[in-house]
Amino acid sequence: MNKLTGIFPPIPTPFVDNELAVDKLELNISKWNQTGLRGYVVFGSNGESVFLTRDEKVKLIGVVKQHASPDKVIIAGTGSESIKDTISLSNDIAELGADYALVVTPSYYKSEMKHNSFIKYFTMVADAVKIPVILYNVPKFTGVDIQAETVAQLAEHPNIVGIKNSTENMRQIIEFVSGTPDDFSVIAGTASVLYNGLTSGATGGILALANITPGECVRIQELVDAGKLKEALSLQQRLIPLNKAVTSQYGVAGLKAAMDMLGYFGGEPRAPLLALGEGERENIRIIISRSDVLK
Repeated sequence: MNKLTGIFPPIPTPFVDNELAVDKLELNISKWNQTGLRGYVVFGSNGESVFLTRDEKVKLIGVVKQHASPDKVIIAGTGSESIKDTISLSNDIAELGADYALVVTPSYYKSEMKHNSFIKYFTMVADAVKIPVILYNVPKFTGVDIQAETVAQLAEHPNIVGIKNSTENMRQIIEFVSGTPDDFSVIAGTASVLYNGLTSGATGGILALANITPGECVRIQELVDAGKLKEALSLQQRLIPLNKAVTSQYGVAGLKAAMDMLGYFGGEPRAPLLALGEGERENIRIIISRSDVLK
């Protein structure tokens, strides 16, 4: 298995009247296929995974596999609190053509989710899943944070090949890189630290921003790889306000609104998430209009 590299968007799940809109997803994929994106992350956090049924997740993988370019890598967010459910869904989507299972840290019993619990959970999953496993650390949603020593131990498992770290903690990213083998992929989970992550040894990014500025996110990695760090940093800095708007400031609803404004289908988030009000949408329009990377 080659090291996982490149830029991936965690693609939003399109809904019309609170139901899956497969035709809208096909439209978005047709546009993303024309870019340098390495592949797609399906039903991650930005895909509103927690609001999808199991059948909907299986259906989404089939649609993405059918319409993605053959060179695109497909990663699916299969993690749940239940080890059995995680294994079952991971193996079902593997049969449909997914390349990797992205497995979030269990978090319901937060006070018990420490080193030994994570070792047991991820080892049992990785032992039984037919495709490689990527760890997913996203403390802002789970309330738990996997430690560098835990990742280092899990990286020894032959079927655990990387981690998506959705924090802005650069010390943690550096510890993940330095504590794991050369063939283990540490992936930045937010565009705000893409440049710093790449220059510290990260191999790519799974970035909400890549849904709407795929070329620019890919370009940052190309510039870093070419040693053109000043240009890469300049581009990174110009993307920060837009990234903030579609992540921490307005979340999934903000990302979907921005997609609608930029030629993709975003639509409304699924209940109980709420769509943005007109004032919030206008603020996103202003941020987009001021962003020279979109001109």
